[in-house]
Amino acid sequence: MVEPTIAQPTASVCQPPRKDEYLLFILTQARATYEDIRATLPPQLPTNFCQYLDDTVVRVGGFNQLLDAQGWARYFNEIVGLSAFVIQATPSRNTPRLPEYKPEPLADGYAVLVDYFSQPEIASELKQVLGTDVGLVTYAQRPYLLALHTQDEREANSKLQQLSDRGFIGIVVDSSSVILIRPVVLF
Repeated sequence: MVEPTIAQPTASVCQPPRKDEYLLFILTQARATYEDIRATLPPQLPTNFCQYLDDTVVRVGGFNQLLDAQGWARYFNEIVGLSAFVIQATPSRNTPRLPEYKPEPLADGYAVLVDYFSQPEIASELKQVLGTDVGLVTYAQRPYLLALHTQDEREANSKLQQLSDRGFIGIVVDSSSVILIRPVVLF
């Protein structure tokens, strides 16, 4: 004789938590267990039987405090022997937008470039000597610090001489071949 079975309705997909809400998920495969869980919980907590990823769970909502939800999860894990865990809504991030990276060639003129040998402290030293901000550029596919961009060739050569006298290794180049990475180096 074949015993009759009651068809279990397919569990719907679990709804995500509301903002500032914590959910308790208790893993279970049987509706009978669901009824036992409901009887254990305070009646004001909304519960339903639903599908979370590949698992059937009892979804318990209404927790505004993380510690309350964690306490019930601990109870079901340690006392009842069911696997339970807490989830929360993904916090919305008001992440400040970073400026877009838009490398641009410098305008026509002359650029005084200083080789910093991948030593950022040279940018700080260069700023002190110049008394102004220092930019970051590429020239011939190498990074350099931008000490000066000018239309005046004599000014560019004079600045290069001044920097060379202070121990900096630099060059004067056609600025239209220089790509500006950052107008100001932050250090």
